[in-house]
Amino acid sequence: MKHPFIIQEYLSEAEARAEKHILPAEYLLVLQPHEALWDEIKAIKEKFATDYSCEQARKGLPHITLMRFRQFQSTEIHIRHHLRNNARTIAPFKIELKDFGSFPSHTIYINIVSKVPIMNAVKILRQNAQKFMKIDKDNKPHFITEPHLTIARKLQPWQYEKGWQQLEHAGFHGRFIASHALLLKRKEGEYYKQVEKFAFEGVKEEVKQTNLFDA
Repeated sequence: MKHPFIIQEYLSEAEARAEKHILPAEYLLVLQPHEALWDEIKAIKEKFATDYSCEQARKGLPHITLMRFRQFQSTEIHIRHHLRNNARTIAPFKIELKDFGSFPSHTIYINIVSKVPIMNAVKILRQNAQKFMKIDKDNKPHFITEPHLTIARKLQPWQYEKGWQQLEHAGFHGRFIASHALLLKRKEGEYYKQVEKFAFEGVKEEVKQTNLFDA
C-alpha cells in the first residue's frame, strides 16, 4: 500500500490563492516511515481497531508528529518558507522503533529509541517559523516533547486496559531514515492532506567572515 500522505497532494499554488485564506486550518508537521514499515504498522493499527472496536486506530495513518498548530491560511506562505529553509540544514537521520508504550489511560504507541535527533530537528524547524503559528493565547502551537508513534489514542478505559494487556509485552522492531518532513493541513470537515514535503539536505549555513584587511 502506498503512502497516502505522499500521493494525496494538496491544492496547487494557483488554486490556493483562489480560495478564501482568511479561514483557519489545522496543521501537522510529521515524519513518515518508509512504505514497508508503514504497511507493517498500519496492520497493527487495523488489528487493534478490529479487536477493540476502535475506528480511530484504523483512520489514523502511521506517522510521528513533530508539531501541530491551528492558524489562518493567509499565514501559511510564511510558515512554509521558514520550514523549507530550516529543513535544508538538517541532515537525514536514523529513527529506531522498539516495542510499545502507553500514556495511561488513553493512548498506546510504539516506542522511539532515538529521540534526541528528533528533538534536535524540532528545535531547528521551529526557528523563525514559530512566531507565525500562533493565532491567539488560546491557539498556541504544540511542539512534541515525547516523540512516539501512535497506535491508538482517546481510548475508553476498557479499550486501553485490554489493548495494553495485549501489547505491553509484545515485541516490535523497525527503523527508517528520516529524509524529509511532511506538512499536512486539514480544513473544517475534511481529512488531512499534504501541503509540502521539506527535504533534509544537511546544507551548512554559510557564515560570512570579515577580512580584517578589507577596510
